[in-house]
Amino acid sequence: MENIKKLIAKDLLKIKAVFFRPDEPFTWASGIKSPVYCDNRLTLTAPEVRLDVETSLAKVIEENYKGVEVLMGTSTAGIAHAAITAHIMGLPMGYVRSGAKDHGRQNQIEGKLEKGQKVVVVEDLISTGGSCIEVVNVLREAGAEVLGIVSIFTYGMQKGITRLQEANVKNISLTNFDVIAEVAAEEGYIKPEDVERLIKFRNNPQDESWIK
Repeated sequence: MENIKKLIAKDLLKIKAVFFRPDEPFTWASGIKSPVYCDNRLTLTAPEVRLDVETSLAKVIEENYKGVEVLMGTSTAGIAHAAITAHIMGLPMGYVRSGAKDHGRQNQIEGKLEKGQKVVVVEDLISTGGSCIEVVNVLREAGAEVLGIVSIFTYGMQKGITRLQEANVKNISLTNFDVIAEVAAEEGYIKPEDVERLIKFRNNPQDESWIK
């Protein structure tokens, strides 16, 4: 797993799916100043990186979620990853909308799902964990046995960790904030002394004392 973490970290940095800018912070919609920008959708337009991501997702699922019968992507970022990974594994897949449709059959879960089926949720990014836990709850209410979540990247924020624990949801990410910060310093994307600043942000995004 350590090899996968570093491989995916290098991939995400190379295509700027994860991009560090500690000296010129980005501003999130919430107003929080952030040294990192994340857009894992960029992996879909980088074939070599996409192959690393999807084969790694398949490997992690096979090793950690025995008996999985269906993959369910989160809408919208997890859908493509769930589809490609399910194709590699020869499994059915579907996805969960953020809300039920207001027309047709008014589905929130798209794709066939039988009660009692063992499901793994595929997510691209986990920060505070709220959206993926909502997906898990929808699937549980539909009678699925949710084995857990697999994601490409997690910040490892305490709020997200706590939420997942409280919801009794297991998550395994291909890589995480700490590993990517370490690799970024090793490969010259950031200065080695910036790593401590990045971890300080991760530990408390509301505290802006990491900004020089």
